[in-house]
Amino acid sequence: MAEKIYVGSGKKAEKFDIVNISVCLTDIPKENIFDYNGKKYVKLVVAAKKESDKFGKTHYVAIDTFEPKKKEDESSDLPF
Repeated sequence: MAEKIYVGSGKKAEKFDIVNISVCLTDIPKENIFDYNGKKYVKLVVAAKKESDKFGKTHYVAIDTFEPKKKEDESSDLPF
């Protein structure tokens, strides 16, 4: 498992079922930014912390570094 790259945090709203987050764009490594249809994207994970921190933050934001393993035979065009 790749090491988590934390880029922000957030706090669950008390009266609503939403989480307000802040992301530090300068903390996002360039290799995790990709182009698609002329726009720039980054895949993120927002997850609940085990307990809130000293600032009351209840969630963290990290780069989604998951890459599925490719099967050796995926490069073949043969149906068998």
